[in-house]
Amino acid sequence: MIVVNLDIMLAKRKMTVTELSERVGITMANISILKNNKARAIRFSTLSEICKVLECQPGDILEYIPEEE
Repeated sequence: MIVVNLDIMLAKRKMTVTELSERVGITMANISILKNNKARAIRFSTLSEICKVLECQPGDILEYIPEEE
């Protein structure tokens, strides 16, 4: 399972969802979907822009957690 740690990076950067949404150029609804781990996919261009704005690497945002069998 892939977990999105966007809320952690936002807290580290002291940035709001609204500010990230405006700076990345995607809707707050889509940021919320990512933040709440409801996204089924993310475009590399969106991930790249988020990383640019948050000054981080994709691995700072995305984490793989093995599912228990």
